[in-house]
Amino acid sequence: MTIVQIGNKILRRNSEDVPADKIKSKETRELITRMSDALRKEPQGIGLAAPQIGVSKSVFIVSEYVFKPSAFTQKESAEDIKKRKAEEKYAVFINPKITKLSRKKGLLSEGCLSVAGSFGKVRRSTNVTVEAFDEKGVKFKRGAGGLLAQVIQHEFDHLNGVIFVDRAEKMDKI
Repeated sequence: MTIVQIGNKILRRNSEDVPADKIKSKETRELITRMSDALRKEPQGIGLAAPQIGVSKSVFIVSEYVFKPSAFTQKESAEDIKKRKAEEKYAVFINPKITKLSRKKGLLSEGCLSVAGSFGKVRRSTNVTVEAFDEKGVKFKRGAGGLLAQVIQHEFDHLNGVIFVDRAEKMDKI
């Protein structure tokens, strides 16, 4: 599965909600599997939205690694990353709605699998509350701070046709 790159029109569309009767469907499970497989192949990837694999549905996934307080504080070898990615599990957000954003914002470094080789500084709320359905059709509400809040906002943007370069205050190429 190839990650859709900037310039593809699907990245600029508003995604369609998954109908309530389709949230637990085989079609949605297959979409989540395709997304997980695609993200697992990306050593630096920690989140992925359905439009990034060419599907205009309101679904994104986030690596459960991001939920750990120690995430990204330790240096990992390429072999360590490969092993972690092979076993990685993902939190699923179907039809997410951000219900609260903190007034406090931080200027954070960001990259995107759909904008290969580019990074930028993006001002995002430091805390967020999101409501969504999981892959079992259970509605949940979750508060998040730090990196997880940043990733949720980044992936939510993808569902609304926004790419991080639209918000970046400073861009860098690697």
